[in-house]
Amino acid sequence: MTEDKPVLVATEADDPTADMVIAQLNRQGVPVARFNPADIGAELTLSARFGTCPSLVAGQIRTSSRTVDLTTVRSVYWRRPVWPTFDHLDADDARFAAAHVRHGLGGIFYALDGPLWVNHPLKNAAADYKPAQLAAAQRLGLAVPPTLVTNDPAEARCFITSHDQVIFKTLRWTPYQRDGVPVTGWADPVTASEIDESVRVVPHLFQAVVDKVADIRVLVVGRQVFAVRIDSGMLDWRKDYSALTYSVVNLPDPVEKALLAYLDHFGLVSGSFDLAVDKTEGLWWLELNPNGQWGWLEESTGLAMSAAFAELLTQGVTP
Repeated sequence: MTEDKPVLVATEADDPTADMVIAQLNRQGVPVARFNPADIGAELTLSARFGTCPSLVAGQIRTSSRTVDLTTVRSVYWRRPVWPTFDHLDADDARFAAAHVRHGLGGIFYALDGPLWVNHPLKNAAADYKPAQLAAAQRLGLAVPPTLVTNDPAEARCFITSHDQVIFKTLRWTPYQRDGVPVTGWADPVTASEIDESVRVVPHLFQAVVDKVADIRVLVVGRQVFAVRIDSGMLDWRKDYSALTYSVVNLPDPVEKALLAYLDHFGLVSGSFDLAVDKTEGLWWLELNPNGQWGWLEESTGLAMSAAFAELLTQGVTP
């Protein structure tokens, strides 16, 4: 069947957070078509025509259960799609095939100018560079901890010794295994004595530790702002979710306005911010995840986050 004004949800097969939003859309009677780029082939086909009709892009996407006219899409929730790797092909053919899926399927969707994107993947990518994030936060008047990005060991040692405590943070989350075991890059303390010549290989991010008493995760959906204080006593609260306690808080008005302006700067309609609370209740900007996790916070606090996403996707227009 061909759906009328559907919401497209691009995500992996196992995504409980997307499930929460889809459930809200179903309750409102909004048609939803869910797909994953990794299913390209028999489970996912698409066709697009250019230069032959009034619409800039005309065509269809077909999954095993839905057929969607691309000219009718009201919004796209670009959640956590997985791109195919074509492991059954040799290396050159796999690279060729993967590139054609990204530039074919991805290019068709990126060409759509009618739907609301939450968020457009190209804008997500542009906002995912930590140096650009740091500069944007400072430009908007948010308090930013002293930070150094360098591949110079001498610069790194000098920075570390000039602050009471410094952490090393990855510039981007990247799948990594050691002896076949997945390894997560925590925000860990680093000392000057640990800095050696291997730092020269790639840029590293070093940041002065905020003397914090808690963290705040802020989810912005359209113009709705959800702020949750996370008390843990840990430098990196992600290390043990069972040790966390949550409380809903309101942000100071200047901070809330700055975060909204931050998303506007990158052309995003949603994002997850991490802030640190110091002993004077001052707020320090740490980072933005343009497509961060939030489902566990709704379950822990009762905040209507999934309903806010459903409302935004149903409207299908930039708020």
